[in-house]
Amino acid sequence: MLEGWFLWLMLLWIVTMIVLLSIGGFFMFRKFLKRFPKEDGKSELDWQDYYIEQTRHMWKQEEKELLEELVSPVPELFRDTAKAKIAGKIGELALKENAGSIDQDLIVRGYILATPKRDHKFLLKRLKEKNIDYSPYHALFK
Repeated sequence: MLEGWFLWLMLLWIVTMIVLLSIGGFFMFRKFLKRFPKEDGKSELDWQDYYIEQTRHMWKQEEKELLEELVSPVPELFRDTAKAKIAGKIGELALKENAGSIDQDLIVRGYILATPKRDHKFLLKRLKEKNIDYSPYHALFK
């Protein structure tokens, strides 16, 4: 029979494992839902990849560096995913507006639209650091 500190250690280990497996399962399920095809036969991630591929030639080195700088507050583990999501939204905007190239305006608008509101404070901080006027984007922040 288990008694004393070993019993509590085992119970703590079981609870820890259940919590960690639940968190991992939640994120895996979210990824599965994004890969699940919508009415048009393409998933959210398929469209994201499509927009990135269609606008790959529009990106200049300066704009790539700006995007890299804007996503720098994101933890490194998630940075590539965040960058791809934001680049997909920027590509979508560029194609809808028939833009000739990706510019700073498209990058800022795409970042705002692709990220949750809690991340906007990081964007505002970066824009202030780079002396970029963000007043035209106040409507998008709400």
